[in-house]
Amino acid sequence: MSGHKTKTGYADAGYRRAGYRRVGGRSTFLLYRPLVLACMIVAFVVLAAGAFAAMVIGSLSVSMESLFSWLSGSLRDDVASFVIGNLRLPRILLAVICGAALGAAGAAMQSATRNGLADPGLIGVKEGTVVAVVAALIFLPQLSPSWRPVLGLAGGATVAAVVIAIARSLSGLHFVLIGIGVSWLLSSCIALFMTMARISDVQTAMIWLGGSLHAASWLDLQLMLPSTLLGFALLLTTTRSADAAMLGDMAATGLGVRSRLLNAARLSGSVLLTCACASVVGALGFVGLVAPHLARLSFGSAQMPLLFGSAAFGSLLVLLADTVGRTIFAPVQIPAGVLLAVLGLPFFLFLMWQRRDAL
Repeated sequence: MSGHKTKTGYADAGYRRAGYRRVGGRSTFLLYRPLVLACMIVAFVVLAAGAFAAMVIGSLSVSMESLFSWLSGSLRDDVASFVIGNLRLPRILLAVICGAALGAAGAAMQSATRNGLADPGLIGVKEGTVVAVVAALIFLPQLSPSWRPVLGLAGGATVAAVVIAIARSLSGLHFVLIGIGVSWLLSSCIALFMTMARISDVQTAMIWLGGSLHAASWLDLQLMLPSTLLGFALLLTTTRSADAAMLGDMAATGLGVRSRLLNAARLSGSVLLTCACASVVGALGFVGLVAPHLARLSFGSAQMPLLFGSAAFGSLLVLLADTVGRTIFAPVQIPAGVLLAVLGLPFFLFLMWQRRDAL
């Protein structure tokens, strides 16, 4: 018994030297880093505070008292109830979920390709989704919105498969550059569709292309929820293998990791998350590029905290962009995708400058 306690004590001391703490029994326990856990708590508190702030500010100001009354079901103001329950709450939830999905997808994509420039939007997945949905909006306007996630997934998955087939490898800068080239080609296809469509259809497509959440509804949340949950499940169940894969192919193989199967699962999860968001709210660019880099600064490179951190930062970015876009220039609403592009493009150019010797 004393020998077992000594071994456990030595193990605990080793965990502490590495910055970990242990919770649980002798045989089954969980390791965590107090600093990372504190950062997670702070990030989610800030996100919750931002969501509450977004609920009360706008063209119609809602007091916190009215908000809590609505949450408790005792608010008698029909106008405030409609604004909170039918306009702002689904919009905020959609911003948070889409931001989390795009942030997590970007983190998984960068880990799978071992390239800090990788992003589902930069390799054409988002544009493939957009092309499929825009084509449906313009040429099949009578098609039910419930088909958009299916069409978007088909378009995004097809483009991802084409980029991987051309690049023949997920590593290296050429993978990202081929994806950017395919994205430009698909952007040309979108422009071609616009010139062939009626003015009314073009207006509808243009608003959606801007990455606007102004038309968010509970139906949108229902449409994207299945693909989002499946995508997160794929990424969360592969985090331990992904940590081993970061040690290198030989080390990962020695630890029993099947690299091809792992990459397929993580890329599939990223495609599902990206297509689910893009098919509902349009193009929200650079979230999957910026959020993982911010998360690494706060949460480190371990895959589980990185995934949650990227999701948190992605949610904050989209929520902030949407809230600023609908309030600062009211009554004119600036699409969140426009503000995210203003933030993300300089960040992307900075990353490209850092890797200029590898071009």
